[in-house]
Amino acid sequence: MTDWAAALNGLTRTFGDVTAVDGLTFDVSRGELFGIVGPDGAGKTTTLRMLAGVLRPTAGDVHVAGIDVRADPEGVKPHIAYMAQRFGLYEDLTVAENLDFYADLYRVPRADRPDRLARLYGFSRLEEFRGRLAGNLSGGMKQKLSLSCCLVHHPKVLLLDEPTFGVDPISRRELWLILHEMVAEGVTVIVSTSYLDEAERCDRVVMMNEGRALALDRPIALQASLDGSMLSLRTDRPREARDVLKRTPGVRSATLFGEAVHALLPSDADHDATVHALTREGIEVLDIEAVEPSLEDLFIHLVGADA
Repeated sequence: MTDWAAALNGLTRTFGDVTAVDGLTFDVSRGELFGIVGPDGAGKTTTLRMLAGVLRPTAGDVHVAGIDVRADPEGVKPHIAYMAQRFGLYEDLTVAENLDFYADLYRVPRADRPDRLARLYGFSRLEEFRGRLAGNLSGGMKQKLSLSCCLVHHPKVLLLDEPTFGVDPISRRELWLILHEMVAEGVTVIVSTSYLDEAERCDRVVMMNEGRALALDRPIALQASLDGSMLSLRTDRPREARDVLKRTPGVRSATLFGEAVHALLPSDADHDATVHALTREGIEVLDIEAVEPSLEDLFIHLVGADA
């Protein structure tokens, strides 16, 4: 376990009759950017809360930073930082006051603070806003302030619950750049997201649905694991085209991707037959091309297109 930042074995959490997390077993290497991916209700937040020691597992074991979190939830907290999805800072304090408060909370030595705060201001670009109340920041700035407060004590493991939810595209990109910087410096980052395009930025991801792990590997390996060929078809009536293809023999799955339909076919399938299935229904095919499967294609294939 010395090379692991986190290790889960049969981790389970129930709430009454509902099983939110169902027997998760995987480990996260030190210095890894690890993604927990899935839709709302998949169990991502519950998993992170158990890793952080704020929610006791119903069954199973969980170790973080070499500490048995189930046996010693308080012992793990100096070594981690947990950033919840909801903005959890003090909105009536300024940016600088929030950072100072968290430095006090984590007992950061006074002598170390100037260099640490200068670094945090540097990558968050919040220095010019240090006197602004946190409640008056934009959504992206609030997330960057939350992340800065999490990093003020140099945690070994950073747990982030959908840090880019509701954040504008530019701030999303900046947040991910910060995370990659942290990983390059040896911090282990475990991040949950429902954005499958973001998951492709991770070293490895676990795909979850209804509390269970569906697949775990590097993003590129997961994409390559989808057996068959993927066609992207643009038509004059994409929703009808999807429904026709779902009924067409040989089409394994068909889903909407913007204005296109992605259809998964066997590798040796006749693409002309797929087009003919649409034209027979009076649907005009405007464009067709073979594309590389995305993580979203794989996830939909694993859970079923109707899920």
